[in-house]
Amino acid sequence: MIGLLQRVSYGRVSVAQQLIGEIGRGLVVLVGVQQGDDLALAERLLERLLGYRVFPDESGRMNLSLRDVEGGLLLVPQFTLAADTRKGMRAGFSSAASPEEGRRLFDYLVERADAEYAQVVCGRFGADMQVELLNDGPVTFWLES
Repeated sequence: MIGLLQRVSYGRVSVAQQLIGEIGRGLVVLVGVQQGDDLALAERLLERLLGYRVFPDESGRMNLSLRDVEGGLLLVPQFTLAADTRKGMRAGFSSAASPEEGRRLFDYLVERADAEYAQVVCGRFGADMQVELLNDGPVTFWLES
């Protein structure tokens, strides 16, 4: 699984001009599911998202995790993260999980995140979403599990 993690001052996601999720300070994570991903990889990605040290401590060093700062977590399904862009002028998606498997693993990740952490909101799988965020830093990491 892929998680494109962005440290944000705020993030929100809308579908059909209706706000469906919003956080203040925290992480917006675009989530891509690839062929061969499984529940164990979803668990590992969640562990990393909650524990990855991307927030500044009192010295300004990135030593604090989402848990440490008690920030929000906005998870957004992002099919295009699994694209193969190595050649040509159009992305290929042969390495992406099927829509059914992608939904199953994304839903599992959200379910586990809800069970592990208090401040979780998410986008809607398969929907045309509008994601708004203010990247803080900017700080962005590509995590793979």
